[in-house]
Amino acid sequence: MSYSPIIQKTIEYIEKNLHEELSLESIAQFVGFSKYHYHRIFQKEVGVTVSEYIRYRRIANSANMLLYSDEKIIDIALYYRFETQESFTRSFKKYYNLPPGQYRKIIGKLTFQREEIMLENEKLLKGWNLSGSHPFNYQMGIDREHFHKGKASGFLKSVTVQSHGEFATMMQQFKAEKYLGKRVKLSGFIKSKDVDGFCGFWMRVDDSLGDVLQFDNMSDRQIVGSNEWNHYHIVLDIPENSKVIAFGVLLSGNGQVWIDELKFEEVDKQTPTTNIDFSAELLNEPTNLSFEE
Repeated sequence: MSYSPIIQKTIEYIEKNLHEELSLESIAQFVGFSKYHYHRIFQKEVGVTVSEYIRYRRIANSANMLLYSDEKIIDIALYYRFETQESFTRSFKKYYNLPPGQYRKIIGKLTFQREEIMLENEKLLKGWNLSGSHPFNYQMGIDREHFHKGKASGFLKSVTVQSHGEFATMMQQFKAEKYLGKRVKLSGFIKSKDVDGFCGFWMRVDDSLGDVLQFDNMSDRQIVGSNEWNHYHIVLDIPENSKVIAFGVLLSGNGQVWIDELKFEEVDKQTPTTNIDFSAELLNEPTNLSFEE
């Protein structure tokens, strides 16, 4: 059974209610699970406990408010459900190694300096390349205002797109040898805005001739429109004759998509793959040649 839709439903609920009281019990009740079962599947799917997820998302949003608002630190702390400014400071230092006041002063100054060179963003994206059918109609870069955790996310957005048929991808590729014979999972968080085509992760496994062995672009679970951060994944087998693994985020048509906290991991064979089986679409023989059926 795939728990991904349930996890996405509850993450959406959490994101909308970060400034409200949230508990494992209330979130599990929201989807009709026992808190113990929900705790297990959330940690397995996302990699952290529910409470840890809520804590670091509140801290990440707090960091954004420190840099891009004039709200008092105590007001930010209380808004995100910290009982005191002292408890907020302790949690904040755990993730950013600075108390909130120093973070606002030091990182804020660096942030605005970086914004002066935003046109150089593509040079800052180590390992990532812009590709697709019309890459010149899109822009990729680093966003230090919108992020899921830490200090930045990657983004891909339309600039001069003319039709839904155009698409671009922010991607990278690497040698498959480390994963031969294994089943791997690409997971991470995606946020979207005004996507009128669709967006999502994609992953492809090629052999030495460039033939596609495994592929998924989330075409059967497309992300459209505007959505807050949520968790998505792709699972593919890496056959023994694999040579290259390519992956990235795809944006078709207009809009903008952000990605953060991408992760590769080996999973067991009980984890279902998301591979698109193109051979299943082939007929065994010609049919309806007289158009009477």
